[in-house]
Amino acid sequence: MSKPSFAAWRETVASAVAIGATALLVACGGGGGDAAPDAAATTPATATTYTQGVISGFGSVIVGGVRFDDSSATVADDDGNVRSRSDLRLGMMVEIDAGQVNRAAASALARRIRWGSEIVGPVGSVDEASSTVQVLGQTVLVTTSTVFDDSLSGGLAALEPGQVVEVHGILDPANGRVVATRIEAENAAAVYKLRGAIDNLDTTARTFTINGELISYAGLPAAMVPPGLTKGQIVRVLLQTGQVDGVWVATGLRGGLRLPEARREAHVEGVITVFTSVRSFEINGLLVDASQASFPDGSAGITLGSRVEVEGTVDNGTLVATKVEVEERRDMGHRQMELHGAMGDLDTAGKTFALRGVTVWYGGQVQFRDGSEATLANGRQVEVKGVLGSDRTRLDARRIEFK
Repeated sequence: MSKPSFAAWRETVASAVAIGATALLVACGGGGGDAAPDAAATTPATATTYTQGVISGFGSVIVGGVRFDDSSATVADDDGNVRSRSDLRLGMMVEIDAGQVNRAAASALARRIRWGSEIVGPVGSVDEASSTVQVLGQTVLVTTSTVFDDSLSGGLAALEPGQVVEVHGILDPANGRVVATRIEAENAAAVYKLRGAIDNLDTTARTFTINGELISYAGLPAAMVPPGLTKGQIVRVLLQTGQVDGVWVATGLRGGLRLPEARREAHVEGVITVFTSVRSFEINGLLVDASQASFPDGSAGITLGSRVEVEGTVDNGTLVATKVEVEERRDMGHRQMELHGAMGDLDTAGKTFALRGVTVWYGGQVQFRDGSEATLANGRQVEVKGVLGSDRTRLDARRIEFK
């Protein structure tokens, strides 16, 4: 890829950057902080637990097997914009600040929920054999637990080169990829977005690469650039939707680590990004001290790039683990999902109905409780447990309980 002549296009992009600079300073956390500095990003004083993981159900928001009552929670995206609870979707990675978890009921009252995606950009090549897709030049791994928006029926087969999508997931810099937890169409995107590790940093030309994609931050004012950029640093960058001479033009840039404040309890799901030993490693950039932890799945799977769940407490910026589980071994690639609510759009011929914005198929082997298939009706309150169907957009019910 040829090196750009910045003088040729800097004037073109400068006006766009200048117009949006004030707004982007707020949206991107000013000088590059890891969290947007608005009221929505301030941890409520009543929050005593922190959870980072994938939404696996609704009725309350279900993450890591805990039902979080979101009725009074503030919801925000990773730019700090206040959002609605209805914006939350299956498969999104979220951070939840909540009150004390009731272990017997596996429930807690959420105070703040924040969500953010890893990539917004165009689809490149699709490799169904390796279950990967290139998005904005990044390798995205699709697993059996990756949820696709219902407009992308067919999963990977529904993706076409040039189509713009949003990828929610877990950044895996050790393997140069994102493990997708949700993919949805985003054809109306006004900006592209990318979170990843800096490489090939040139502070004179003000460029760097993320997994081979050349990005220029030459048009950004100094106040919008995190101080002391270094190779390997995780950043979040907003981009113009068109390249200039093969270069992506940054319109916003900030630190990309999502780290919790001190909590008495924490539950974090992610990928081991730095590995020293099974007793000391980093997950999503957070240092983990596992010297006193239990390993229900054994410690052999605790390696660089492994997807794990860690429970413990946060102390002085370190997650002191009490338990470390290997995600792949425990789920065997199939994450159980759960939905609670009122049925709608019942189709007895196709054996489907809608629940919390998700299509549920009950044509397989389903265990019914407190009712039967004949009891299904629009408006009925039900609890559904199941797994993603083969097209990755619907939930194949395994149990339906009437409420």
